[in-house]
Amino acid sequence: MTIDHESGPRPGSSLPAPRRLATGLLDRPSGARTRSAPSLGRHRRPFRSRAVLPLSLVAVDSLAVYGAQAGTAAPGLHPLAGAAAVLPLLLPLNLAGGLYRNRLSLSALDEVPALAARSAVATAFAVTLAGCLDGHWPGFGPATPLRLAALVAGILLLATCGRGIAYHLLRKARRRRPSPVLVLGAGQLGQRIAAALTERREYGLRPVGYVDPDPVLLADDARLPVLGGREVLEREIRRRRIHHVVATEGAADEAETAAALREAARLGCQVWLVPALREYGPLGRFPTDHLYGFPCLPLARSAMRRSGWPAKRALDIAAAGLGLLTLSPLLAVCAVAVRFDTGPGVLFRQQRTGLDGKVFTVLKFRTLRPSNEHESATRWNISQDHRMGAVGRLLRRSSMDELPQLWNVLRGDMSLVGPRPERPYFVMRFGQAYPEYADRHRVPVGLTGLAQVNGLRGDTSIEDRARFDNRYIEGWSLWQDAKILLRTAALMLHPDGS
Repeated sequence: MTIDHESGPRPGSSLPAPRRLATGLLDRPSGARTRSAPSLGRHRRPFRSRAVLPLSLVAVDSLAVYGAQAGTAAPGLHPLAGAAAVLPLLLPLNLAGGLYRNRLSLSALDEVPALAARSAVATAFAVTLAGCLDGHWPGFGPATPLRLAALVAGILLLATCGRGIAYHLLRKARRRRPSPVLVLGAGQLGQRIAAALTERREYGLRPVGYVDPDPVLLADDARLPVLGGREVLEREIRRRRIHHVVATEGAADEAETAAALREAARLGCQVWLVPALREYGPLGRFPTDHLYGFPCLPLARSAMRRSGWPAKRALDIAAAGLGLLTLSPLLAVCAVAVRFDTGPGVLFRQQRTGLDGKVFTVLKFRTLRPSNEHESATRWNISQDHRMGAVGRLLRRSSMDELPQLWNVLRGDMSLVGPRPERPYFVMRFGQAYPEYADRHRVPVGLTGLAQVNGLRGDTSIEDRARFDNRYIEGWSLWQDAKILLRTAALMLHPDGS
């Protein structure tokens, strides 16, 4: 359940404190650059172009295991049984190690150490399991050290050779049908990247133009046009069927660059980031890719395109449905208390902005009755409002006024975890004041979120909230949702009434 109370009918003060909402920024002239909510359409990369390399490598590794088993199998025993014991562990290990991800630079020899380590682990696990069952290697009889060493060596040799062949064929296919790519940034680095992609066709990327709002460093003899700034990104991606974007230093200011990267990822593009600094080793779980010697970091897919997102929605449905069912007696008690405290109209309905800027109606228990609709939509905080009765204060301090939002979660308007929803009036004003605020709407809004469990609820910094919300979206995982829910439960034990 949420621990945030920044929204709702809040007639305590007209605007947050100056340090939290810069009114000078909000009152900028109409011609100033503003951020709008993301558009509704989503540009999808063809499945075959995303899956051809991973599926080919899975097939290569499977055939390598089968071939190694066939070469070391005892007479009369079928190698399929041994392969079935190794593959269920080897394939997930390779997947977790990034050996099935799409890459620009393809080298089978670079993957030999990772393949050798994972092949040895998978084989050792299968041998241990077989020993626990009957003391024999499945399909091979007794597993002698020499036979096991030969099996690991065979898997490694066949997988390396198979990957070398697959990469050779993929390079030929890339040369024949390169994919159009946008270069984000027309500075010196961007021009060098565009030149490298044009000359080295084995990467399969054909630059078609730069996206840069202020290309001051563009050479006079540049062969590619500057298509415009970030405002043309979606149009060009759709018109030119772009599925790759290469971002470089010198694209624009930091906020514009971050917004462009998020927009490209939201539209389904694979985004490659080429930093100016090259003196570093591999980052994260996977080795750093490179583009003709330039370090190249693949950015993660947008949260809603990751494999675990359907499980998040399934968890929302199950938890919201179970919560409404088990908490129905408490909901009834709250409704009766609110009826006696504020009169008719137990539920409070208010417009909030959710996924892709869509507006929906959020439900809460009424804690006070605002003077009019304008006050409900535009006043900020009611935590100290004198009109709030004892029941309202109790509901807000305990977060029980938010319980009806479980219905919003069940309907799909919200999620259990996500950026907190705000009223359209404040979304418009915050979007003008803070460049990253509109990016919060890339995922469904939530009952609680990373910003709230880090103390950013009530009358706190909007800029900090937007930063935490975007950090949540970019690093989303099911485990992160679980951590936030656990931290929310802990914080509810010490309500502060914010």
